[in-house]
Amino acid sequence: MRIWIDITNSPHVLFFEPLIAELRAAGHVVEVTARDYAQTLGLLEAKKMDHHRIGRHRGKSRLKKAWGLVSRSLALVAFGARGRFDVAFSHNSNDLAVAAWLLRIPHLIVHDYEHANLSYAVNARLASRIMVPDAIPPAAIVAHGARPERVRTFPGLKEHVYLSPDMPLVEDSRHILGIDSEAVLVVVRPPATMSAYHPFGNELFTDVISRLGSDSRVRMVVLPRTAEQRAELGRTLPPNAIMPDTVLDGPSLIRAADLVLSAGGTMNREAAALGTPAYTVFAGTMGAVDEDLIRRGVLRRVEHPEDIEIARKPASAGYWVENRAVILRELLALSRRTSAS
Repeated sequence: MRIWIDITNSPHVLFFEPLIAELRAAGHVVEVTARDYAQTLGLLEAKKMDHHRIGRHRGKSRLKKAWGLVSRSLALVAFGARGRFDVAFSHNSNDLAVAAWLLRIPHLIVHDYEHANLSYAVNARLASRIMVPDAIPPAAIVAHGARPERVRTFPGLKEHVYLSPDMPLVEDSRHILGIDSEAVLVVVRPPATMSAYHPFGNELFTDVISRLGSDSRVRMVVLPRTAEQRAELGRTLPPNAIMPDTVLDGPSLIRAADLVLSAGGTMNREAAALGTPAYTVFAGTMGAVDEDLIRRGVLRRVEHPEDIEIARKPASAGYWVENRAVILRELLALSRRTSAS
């Protein structure tokens, strides 16, 4: 079977890495296209994952996003027309949704945030199958225009696809970054201000950074999403914060951290799974997945800077679910059903 995977954001590299390995081990041919955005290409290169670079993120403007969707989708059509693919697979790639629909290739989309209205306006209607974590009610996806029979769920988090309680430590992040073993290590992910679901500033994030910057015990590792964000943060971060110049192994860094602060989703969900205290200052509409993690007590919502407990990490077993096989079965079944029809 020939499988086409499109990777459009840096967290998706880790998500697809074990899925690609399993598919290839089973004898399937997998081709990867990738968009130049955030650390996506750097992570693919660090992981030695072969890929075809097609297109780039077009920025915050809705007009530019629309042009980016058209131009990259057409470029993907040209690529896909040469590949004779049996099935396409992405994590919320609108570009692939359009290209696969035009090429009549069945397309499985995995998504984990039900309020990404602009994305769902395209992929809810065009994707052959949409899979979301079981914390999200399928009706929330159907409300965006998806047919009920096309919506499926999987247990746990998308991060459970690539994380496990016995995974080896890839690197000693504290040693690499020169951070003392007694310091309170805080990993910080700023707001996704380039994303359509997070198009505004976040004063709470700024206030929290100010508080962390005034605590002599704290060492912050700040992971900006774009070069523009790096330049902006470089002018305002306190002296106890660093922004690494190299690509780090995310799970290793989170395991080394005492707490994670994010204004987005993936890094907080990784921390919740790995047992590192996670705090969210997300300013958009809270998704069902994060609400579920808050109910479980593995994610905390920050309303005031003082809500964050600055301390060394307590022992925790984390939050674990097996779900990789469920997603792979749906992908392969989608291709077989389409071929038989």
